[in-house]
Amino acid sequence: MIDLSERVALVTGASRGIGSAIARTLASQGATVVAAARGDNARAVAEDITAAGGRAEYATVDVAAPGSAQAAIEGVVARHGRIDILVNNAGIARDQLLLRMKREDWDAVLATNLSAAFALTQAALKPMIRQRSGRIVSISSVVGQAGNAGQANYAASKAGLIGFSKSVALEVASRNITLNVVAPGLVETDMTRALTGPARAELQGRIPLKRLRTPDDIAAAVCFLASKEASYITGQVLAVNGGMYM
Repeated sequence: MIDLSERVALVTGASRGIGSAIARTLASQGATVVAAARGDNARAVAEDITAAGGRAEYATVDVAAPGSAQAAIEGVVARHGRIDILVNNAGIARDQLLLRMKREDWDAVLATNLSAAFALTQAALKPMIRQRSGRIVSISSVVGQAGNAGQANYAASKAGLIGFSKSVALEVASRNITLNVVAPGLVETDMTRALTGPARAELQGRIPLKRLRTPDDIAAAVCFLASKEASYITGQVLAVNGGMYM
């Protein structure tokens, strides 16, 4: 059984979906979780974790805002004395064919999905190096591996997370800090759950395992990579996509 007791984790984009599932799963394995999101959007997640007997708090973090990453990491260390796990999950999509894509939509997606991970990782490495331990997991996408029409900005940001993580993994491996990536496939959402008949069959037919992944599937992978059981794994991409891209 994975044991994350005495570990402190910061999860960005933790108010819903994958981020919420990651925060809850890490807490269920004993971690103290700081659920970060814009405004107080992660408050309910932190309160649910606490009500279930876990340890959690929420933090107001706009990952794309200047200085927010440094402040977020410093806040965690000031309150808990350390940071052991960073999950770069916050992300947005602004889809459009490249010929019609606005520069501000390119910049916004890269700022939130990639540049924020750079800033948060850079800030987290300082206390992790002092501790001589740390786990950093970034959430990419099957789109970052295979591409997708109309998502050049999103694909670039998610592919960038892979190259970024591999490079930094080489830089800090000697300090017992690992960086890995989880690349999800298609997700089970309210929209996809509403699909019936041929439309749903066609969608699931693209996936060898014949089902869409759930946020809990991604959370389980993150929890493993954050654990001592994954201490010899770094610079890797764990594809959680049902086999749709190999």
